[in-house]
Amino acid sequence: MSRPLVPGLVAEGEADEGFLGIVISRQLRELTWMSPHAVDVEATEVVSCDREHMVTALEELAADCHLLFTHDDIRERGKTGGKTDGVRYHSHYLVPVIGLGETEAWLLADRGVWAGLEGSDLSLLPARPRDVERITDPAGILAMTVPRRGKPIRDYFEYIGRNIDLAVLAQVPAYADWVAETRNALKGLGYL
Repeated sequence: MSRPLVPGLVAEGEADEGFLGIVISRQLRELTWMSPHAVDVEATEVVSCDREHMVTALEELAADCHLLFTHDDIRERGKTGGKTDGVRYHSHYLVPVIGLGETEAWLLADRGVWAGLEGSDLSLLPARPRDVERITDPAGILAMTVPRRGKPIRDYFEYIGRNIDLAVLAQVPAYADWVAETRNALKGLGYL
């Protein structure tokens, strides 16, 4: 008998929904593959909201999910006076909440996935995955990387999420930190 694992994501934009929702489920499947239990990782439940409605979104997801993910980007760190790393628990449900940090550049980490899209411009992508964290305008680089076929950038998010090499993505320090925090949360929940 398998044990379900339902992740939840509080999304801030189209990249979150189309890219992160998929990557979260894929990474959870990788992490639970060696679990002593059969784990059935379900699709990420996504709620889009602005910062003002964050608590409501977390409450909504906490009722149905085992693990929640939110952003902890630089703008928010400046408001709180410091970095807020680590797993936090939300509400009376005691659902672990893990901050993702700046994720927009994660889309640019795997040159190979972009090379698979005919017409992509790889010239502005860094040579090493870890260097995506140095990109000051990831949205601008992304707009210049996508193939010019008259499609909006958001049309590529799902493709990248499904095809990005998780081992390449793990070379990005912030992603590796997120995976480590997620692994610890899964241990705390008894999945690992």
